[in-house]
Amino acid sequence: MMSLWRGALWGRIVGESGYVLGVDMTPAMVEKARVNATKVGYTNVEFRLGDIEALPVDSNIIDIAISNCVLNLVPNKAAAFSEMYRVLKPGGRFCISDIVVTRELPETIQQAATMYVGCVAGALLQNDYLAIITAAGFTDITITKEKLIHIPQAILSEYLSDEEAADFGQPVVSITVVGKKN
Repeated sequence: MMSLWRGALWGRIVGESGYVLGVDMTPAMVEKARVNATKVGYTNVEFRLGDIEALPVDSNIIDIAISNCVLNLVPNKAAAFSEMYRVLKPGGRFCISDIVVTRELPETIQQAATMYVGCVAGALLQNDYLAIITAAGFTDITITKEKLIHIPQAILSEYLSDEEAADFGQPVVSITVVGKKN
């Protein structure tokens, strides 16, 4: 789920004057978020069914957009970042955690459904990912956190020969990126 928020800071974090807007593409996740918000008594949250590539949100109204490991599953990442740019107010910011790769993955891994669902097969090269963010119009783009993701040899051996698995290294990285709309 992509969370967008208007106001101070997020449910409890944004306080009474803040407002949180979550968007997800599955009715089940939207309903689950609504149920959880009701359980804890949040009245300053709203959850909408929608596509991250065509956000059901007016332009220039969001202070901060956050996403945690969602964009690498989106087929058109450029459209997703353009939409994020569109809904943010001038001066608005984003904080995205996602998976990227430091070199191209073997075709067998790119085509594996399990590796896609595991957020690996859909990952872009880190430089390409950052270029998409820049092309959307964002500035002050900074990677604030990087963590190498270790894929165990037992999993690699399901998709690669022994030689390929031995040469694979660990090109998968979790990054947190921030930036702003001028």
